Amino acid sequence: MVLKNLILWPLSILYGIGVSIRNRLFNLGILKIREFDIPIICVGNITVGGTGKTPHTESLINELKNDYRVACLSRGYKRKTSGFVLATETSTANEIGDEPMQIKNKFPKIIVAVDADRVRGIKKLMQLPEKPEVIILDDGFQHRYVKADINIMLIDYNRPIYEDHLLPLGRLRESIHAKDRANYIIVTKCPANISPIEKRIILKHLNLKAYQQLLFTSMRYGEPRSLDGNSHHAVTPKTAILCVTGIAQPAPYVEYLKQMTDQIAHITFPDHHNYSDTDIKRIIQEYEKISITDKCIFTTEKDAVRLTLCDIPEEIRRQIFYIPIEPEFLTPRDQLIKNIYDYVRQDTRK
Repeated sequence: MVLKNLILWPLSILYGIGVSIRNRLFNLGILKIREFDIPIICVGNITVGGTGKTPHTESLINELKNDYRVACLSRGYKRKTSGFVLATETSTANEIGDEPMQIKNKFPKIIVAVDADRVRGIKKLMQLPEKPEVIILDDGFQHRYVKADINIMLIDYNRPIYEDHLLPLGRLRESIHAKDRANYIIVTKCPANISPIEKRIILKHLNLKAYQQLLFTSMRYGEPRSLDGNSHHAVTPKTAILCVTGIAQPAPYVEYLKQMTDQIAHITFPDHHNYSDTDIKRIIQEYEKISITDKCIFTTEKDAVRLTLCDIPEEIRRQIFYIPIEPEFLTPRDQLIKNIYDYVRQDTRK
């Protein structure tokens, strides 16, 4: 471990210099930041994977969707297409990515689009016959070519940025000072019973500016849903679960399943994994190895989006379930929602 750190430390320094130069070019106006005549809200982070961007983006969409024509613009990570793609009723995760597909499934009436070039993506959205009234940039905090008037930055409670390092030694994509660009910082995946003292300790470590507000959320798990949309399986302490995950940090999900039963086998894949026929065969083989009759397969909501596309025998598909999650705010969010509504309302009146 010491040798590995010695090797990665200078690489992190070089990486940090490169990121610092890039940010300075933006700050000096050499790299241009584009402003648009539409409310833009950014939800993102400065770490690699696993802070809960999609559930928090969905929470924001849920707040706004009944009052405004909402568009969600994402990069569409690991999709098999390129350029600007507008999600439709027939879109798949291969075309737009698993997280945008999950959002489109939950909110079919909003506009969902993907484009690695966010400037181009916003221009395309503004050319739609029914253009959006507000755009949410999913994972756009580092995409500084677009100016968002409200920046929401997420920090994983289990991996605080003030204890982390820049890539490749750590998981930071930018220096901790990048947090100064955020209007709101949300510490995610907190214990539901996080104490006031611990909140104050985190606040002290973050050393926020006067214009910033700190909030805390935990993850609330919903009722299990079947991959085929019809099946049901009552999990008891005697149930054996094969857990299949392809996310950045599966540990909290596995721990939640252990509250239902301790008979859990776990197959893990990389984040945003595209399941192959070989992967499906492996999953089926591991499932069939379980000798207990009362058994089923649990996966994450994001993995379910990708598994839906796979050729899975019907008798196995009926035994696959996922659990939707959503953030639960542990601090009042009234001011956040009020400020967002005030901002959107003001812009839409122009």
